Amino acid sequence: MKKITSLFLLPFFLSCNSQVKPNDVPLRDEVKNYTFETVTSGIAIPWGMAWLPDGSMLITEKSGILYHLKNGQKTKIKNVPAVYDHGQGGLLDIVLHPNYNKSGWIYITYASTEGEGKGGNTKLIRAKLKNESLIQIESLYKCSPNTTAGQHFGSRIAFDDDGHVYFSAGERGAHFVNPQDISCDNGKIYRLNDDGSIPKDNPFVGKKGAKEAIYSYGHRNPQGLAKHPVTGEIWEHEHGPKGGDEINIIKKGANYGWPIVTYGIDYDNTTISKIQEKPGIENPIYYWTPSIAPCGMAFVTSNRYPDWKGHLLVGSLKFQYLELLKLKGKQVIGRQKIATDIGRVRNVAQGPDGYIYITVEGKGIIKIVPNKR
Repeated sequence: MKKITSLFLLPFFLSCNSQVKPNDVPLRDEVKNYTFETVTSGIAIPWGMAWLPDGSMLITEKSGILYHLKNGQKTKIKNVPAVYDHGQGGLLDIVLHPNYNKSGWIYITYASTEGEGKGGNTKLIRAKLKNESLIQIESLYKCSPNTTAGQHFGSRIAFDDDGHVYFSAGERGAHFVNPQDISCDNGKIYRLNDDGSIPKDNPFVGKKGAKEAIYSYGHRNPQGLAKHPVTGEIWEHEHGPKGGDEINIIKKGANYGWPIVTYGIDYDNTTISKIQEKPGIENPIYYWTPSIAPCGMAFVTSNRYPDWKGHLLVGSLKFQYLELLKLKGKQVIGRQKIATDIGRVRNVAQGPDGYIYITVEGKGIIKIVPNKR
């Protein structure tokens, strides 16, 4: 593996203040006690990462290529469904079933043209891998209708402790229509059984006109989804407009407010809503103002990073760094830059070897290696 750089600096700590507001935590400079190694390069927009039991890696590239990286060599997986590579849409996230060794299922989200209307929308499938080809592809959920809008497809995938699969779909730019309407797809977090069937205890099962796969609503464009390693809760982050990116803990049937409640303004500086809190709407546990354009999130559980363990990593597309959010329970008590100016960080994950990996647009996959102590 190619070493890129070597780094040194100061320890990071910020004491807890119970009065700290969700956006008042200062951002500290990075503690440069790690090096970078390039795992693979030459991938324009790497989006998702998943590790197979043999330690090799599956990598999605937005244009529609699924790579298998093994022993330093990339192979293009065959029989990948055609993607709608348009705007922010394309081949998106990839996650293995929690019991992959037994089931063999791989879960993928992508922008698909299937269904009603021109354009595309977010779809979840599962498939198996054999001889470097996807087989037994099953369609689990397709958001509808299609639209030629280029924005806000989401999408991330996560499993909970009970084996349900969650995936996110952005509101496709129709923020005054989709997010608050449970009869519409988009602007939602969905929850399914692992075979794509709808859990009987989903919050809107039996409600007339509702999309019964919906688990929570009122989201803008969620591009981070991860299970908390201790509580099992599903955490999410999403892009706000100009200001007001959020971190939320997903609750059954909860409304997260977009666009009724927001901490940001529109890109033309006009007001979307003057309301920042409202009864019946979940408040974020943290929000960024200005926006960092978050993408990808991972909890650190590895002993390789003692100062990061138990805390949260989030990529920033806008400011081109990785952010460490220091947690005390559900409260963000500290923030620190990691990998400053590395590039547009599209995803972050902890590998089975305990190392942190990030996907960087135009570069590929980079491993963060802590310096020896």
